Amino acid sequence: MMNRRAFVKLAGSGIGLPLLTHFSLLARAAERIEKMHKTNAEWKRLLSPEQYNVLREEGTERPFTSPLNHETRSGLFVCVACGLPLFPSKFKFDSGTGWPSFYDMLPGHVETKTDFKLVMPRTEYHCARCNGHQGHVFDDGPAPTGLRYCNNGVALRFIPDKSDT
Repeated sequence: MMNRRAFVKLAGSGIGLPLLTHFSLLARAAERIEKMHKTNAEWKRLLSPEQYNVLREEGTERPFTSPLNHETRSGLFVCVACGLPLFPSKFKFDSGTGWPSFYDMLPGHVETKTDFKLVMPRTEYHCARCNGHQGHVFDDGPAPTGLRYCNNGVALRFIPDKSDT
């Protein structure tokens, strides 16, 4: 394991620049998100029936029904249940699938698990704070990640940058 002094010396030499970038990404990813716990009854009071179905029962909204598909302003997409930021608008792209899609997420703000509901394994992701189901991630997205976070629009809320309001 590299101690701090050796790391700083390596980073200062120019050789460690990739390591510096790697370690700063790890530091951001290691941000501790405080978990939120509510009963099903509390979630039912806070969420619409469609939101509850998607976020708490891992449902899927119908494609091409979310107004967020057409959202092009600068801003932030946050979990509708708890407000945790998940995606900056700069990561959004039009995948043609009918759901808001993103090629990356904020490090540490989503967690994944394997989903076998359609027999073939898929990677489901959910909000790291409230554990609300957001969607699935696929490996057919654009550069630079090659990923497509296919999100249920009903699970998100968009907050525009102040300059875009």
